[in-house]
Amino acid sequence: MAAGEPKYLVFDIESVADGALVSRLRYAADKLSPEQAIARYRGELQAETGKDFVPYTFQVPVSLVIAKLGKDLALQDLVALDEEESRPHEIARRFWEGWRRYKQPQLVSFNGRGFDMPLLELCAFRYGIQIPDWFAEDARNFDQPRYRYNTRAHFDLHEWLTNSGASRFVGGLSLAANLIGKPGKMDVAGHMVQDLWDSGRKAEIHDYCRGDVLDTYFVFLRSRVVAGEITLEREQKLIEEAKGWIEARAGSSPGLARYLAAWGDWQDPRG
Repeated sequence: MAAGEPKYLVFDIESVADGALVSRLRYAADKLSPEQAIARYRGELQAETGKDFVPYTFQVPVSLVIAKLGKDLALQDLVALDEEESRPHEIARRFWEGWRRYKQPQLVSFNGRGFDMPLLELCAFRYGIQIPDWFAEDARNFDQPRYRYNTRAHFDLHEWLTNSGASRFVGGLSLAANLIGKPGKMDVAGHMVQDLWDSGRKAEIHDYCRGDVLDTYFVFLRSRVVAGEITLEREQKLIEEAKGWIEARAGSSPGLARYLAAWGDWQDPRG
């Protein structure tokens, strides 16, 4: 691996419903506008399940943030793909292109196997993006990057914490982050993204996504301590370096400034 190339891509997606698709497939006879179709579908879901989150099959990404990590697990960069325009097709294209260009670094997510990766695969299908090296259909199934238990290609922290779904992890990423002193959910949560998007507040969506990616990064570091890959002392050093990286950029990033304001240090029970 060339110097400076990331070995890990820690990522998260925020997405919204494709109103035209919802209208066409669910309410064709009613001729609803995209906005009306989304509102009706959310209302139906709320009544049926108690949640109004539209299934990923009807969604498109509007924010995708990636933390690039070096071989030493140090934070190299934090980028939002197509941040200014937030075009779903361009977000998907840049994600897959970057993964290939960086020679297929390990992807790291929280519940990415259940949501983020299926959405990105569906985007490839929708937009005609070729990703043969992800599907790797000629390889043995356990060598294919998308194989559920191939953690070399994609390390899903939710799967790791639940022993591949054997238990139910109540509290999600926010709880995992709080256990190690990091902010977790602050003033925005996933169910709010659709309304923020409809209100034209995409900058807040990108900031929320950045926070989730940073939380995922710190949870990933602690997982490497538990697995014996790094020491607790090394983890704390990486966190200190990452905090300095964030502080250096918080002046021009309201989202990073809010993340720092909610920052907490892990309380070592050893004193």
